[in-house]
Amino acid sequence: MDITNTSHLANHFLIAMPAMTDPNFARTLTYVCEHNAEGALGIIVNRPIEMSLGSLFERVGMPLPPGPRQDQYNEQPVFFGGPVQTDRGFVLHRPRGDWQSTLRITEEIGLTSSRDILQAMSEDGAPSDVLVSLGYAGWAAGQLEWELSQNAWLTVTADPSIIFSLPPEERLPAAMHLLGVDFSNLSEVAGHA
Repeated sequence: MDITNTSHLANHFLIAMPAMTDPNFARTLTYVCEHNAEGALGIIVNRPIEMSLGSLFERVGMPLPPGPRQDQYNEQPVFFGGPVQTDRGFVLHRPRGDWQSTLRITEEIGLTSSRDILQAMSEDGAPSDVLVSLGYAGWAAGQLEWELSQNAWLTVTADPSIIFSLPPEERLPAAMHLLGVDFSNLSEVAGHA
């Protein structure tokens, strides 16, 4: 039986506040994949690194055949997903599909860490929407809640089109727009209401 993750911040964006001092998270937009009593896991979705998907496929021994898929993946960046397990790949994708190791986030979105999804991407281009990261963001039990209480993050329900349809540099402002806030107008110091 497939049970949906009902944790309150799964499928939400975490928007780093301007006063965020951790260089791993300054000016980031993080998509929360899982949040429960044991902690939280997310993928930073707006920090591309100097590697394309095409070169990642080469590194893992799956060179792409010449053609449209190779052209598409050579243009698509790999992302810094967070400071945990930066030597490991994670694929945020829709449709969710059926892979060996997939965390179900919503009916539509999954996070897969098994190699079989890369094989499918190289062979038939599925799933259609992907964001590949090296590493992820992780929080111990209660840590994210504490950071939220310290005004380190703003939260908003995620809009998948921001992740899968916008260029990386437009994702943070678009998420802020969901809240009706212009990022440039945020103060370095947040107060408590």
